Amino acid sequence: MLSVLDIFRIGIGPSSSHTVGPMRIARSFVRSLRSSGKLDRTARVAVELQGSLALTGIGHGTLDASILGLMGFAPDATCPDDAAAALRRVGTEKRLKLGGEREIAFDPAADIDLAGHIIPELHPNGMKLTAFDAAGERLSGRTYYSTGGGFVASAAQLKRKPAGDRINTGTLVAHDFGSAAELLAACETTELSIAGLVLANEDAFRPREKTLEGIDRIARAMDQCIDRGLTQRGILPGGLKVVRRAPDLWDKLSANPQSNEREQLFDWLNCYAMAVNEENAAGGRVVTAPTNGAAGIIPAVIRFYCVSHEETPCTDRRRTFLLTAGAIGLLYKQRASISGAEMGCQGEVGVACSMAAGGLAALWGASPVQVASAAEIGMEHNLGLTCDPVGGLVQVPCIERNAIGAVKAVNAARLALHRTGAESLVSLDQVIETMRQTGLDMSNKYKETSQGGLAVNVIEC
Repeated sequence: MLSVLDIFRIGIGPSSSHTVGPMRIARSFVRSLRSSGKLDRTARVAVELQGSLALTGIGHGTLDASILGLMGFAPDATCPDDAAAALRRVGTEKRLKLGGEREIAFDPAADIDLAGHIIPELHPNGMKLTAFDAAGERLSGRTYYSTGGGFVASAAQLKRKPAGDRINTGTLVAHDFGSAAELLAACETTELSIAGLVLANEDAFRPREKTLEGIDRIARAMDQCIDRGLTQRGILPGGLKVVRRAPDLWDKLSANPQSNEREQLFDWLNCYAMAVNEENAAGGRVVTAPTNGAAGIIPAVIRFYCVSHEETPCTDRRRTFLLTAGAIGLLYKQRASISGAEMGCQGEVGVACSMAAGGLAALWGASPVQVASAAEIGMEHNLGLTCDPVGGLVQVPCIERNAIGAVKAVNAARLALHRTGAESLVSLDQVIETMRQTGLDMSNKYKETSQGGLAVNVIEC
């Protein structure tokens, strides 16, 4: 199975599939040149971005991410300021150092091809890299795919059908599950909560203390992203002139924190979610949860419900939340997709809403069956949600959509806990399969191409 620490990755904005994935791909390509002894002979590298990576690549930062990956930058260790400085040098000097060691000429305008007319059959986010020697002879060429949430794959990996609904990582876990039904059955047999069962599975990947350290690191990164988003003001980059709204809303809420206005719950969740996604839109450090475009929902719900009255994080509650939400995310990754280019925004905001609903239900003492019900409700009412970013930027409707998704997640958890009598008519497995089928049927115009929906009906100024 996959680890929950594969679902939650620390990276930089604005997109996990279009920024984090391409950076990892380019970095991997340079590593392959080094290991094959071809790096010292490389004089030129050509990058071909295909499908959605090309169609929304400029607004999603894909070109910059590709350059940074070639230079050896890693998404989880990249300082946005350092990255910006490195990109300025490439733009000025038209040169870069592959992997930080082999200097070559590189002109982004000539060496990166936006091949939006090529829609790969295996996955719409294709990326082809080719290395040449000084005589122009081809040294190496590879095609990779950015499959959502920062995950990347080769053609061979995508062609290899997984056994059942499982992604084979070569790691045998204590309680293997490929469906929600199997997950719930395992919880019943072991008398473990979903969080407890997942934590036991994580022991197969690393020592228990390392898993908890990793979960805590993810939670801290989410908090830090919110904190930064609450203090940064101004206009987001990209040309749409979208103004950051989270800081002003934060000031209003902080001035009257004990308000009895019932609707203020919405304001707190909106504030935290928008803080994260405004940071993401600005290229800041965020956690894929499960993607960058949906990165604000889970942190917003955690921030509101996992902080004590003394304003200190409740570590155990955050661990329970993230382990439970991670289990739900694993189901979507294994049984469908978390890629907006494959599923539309139902695969990003819809999945994040489902994960957050399940995690919050667990905090409120829900049984595993109720947790699954909360996750099902969270997705059921996001089915068919399109991905149509205006200007190819992860701003409109993405920022507000995360705020709406956070509120919807809380309501889904409440509805699940109020359910009495028989189980839900719709199971979590059924809603995941419905999302998958809906994504396959959805027109490509509405799957992260900016060729339909709001993207063509909102006039850019």
